[in-house]
Amino acid sequence: MKIAVDIDDTLNVIDRVSRASAYIKRKGLPFRLINDNAGAFLDTFDWKSEDVAAFMRDGGITVFTDAPARKGAREALERLQSEGHEIIILTARQKEWFGNPEKLSRDWLEKRRIPYAEIAAEIPLGDKARFCAERGISAIVEDRVEVCLDAECLGVRAVLAVCKHNYSRAGEVRLGGANWEQIERALQYIIKANG
Repeated sequence: MKIAVDIDDTLNVIDRVSRASAYIKRKGLPFRLINDNAGAFLDTFDWKSEDVAAFMRDGGITVFTDAPARKGAREALERLQSEGHEIIILTARQKEWFGNPEKLSRDWLEKRRIPYAEIAAEIPLGDKARFCAERGISAIVEDRVEVCLDAECLGVRAVLAVCKHNYSRAGEVRLGGANWEQIERALQYIIKANG
């Protein structure tokens, strides 16, 4: 079975507040924190995309390159891969902020020894479900509720990686988990259901 897995807030834990706050203070910028539980930089402070891009170019990229893997993610994907499942890393990381999002993602994955068969980068959030449906991917693990709901509508089983930014909406997605033990159980349920 083909399984798509998102990176940010799914395989890793992103701290969008501390380094960005230090950058804003150091530069004397007027931006204010608007949501310390946001699942995207654009929703964390009252800044625009070009401001986030400037932050990324000025060292903010380390928020992603240094992000720790979620506990148990590597081991769960190793078990799934050893059972013969194909892991496709599916990320919306774009060039504007990440330079070479595929290389950056590959470096992060390999440094943490997280197994995968391929990486698909620069897939906009709104296109992830369609990407999976068109490529015969049976399941997606993702932290965005909207992506999970879109996937389910297209016949792709979704597992929500529950975190602080989506906790209040977690009940909208049938399968999910707050840790990789729960996520792996949800994937095993899908695998058994697919026979």
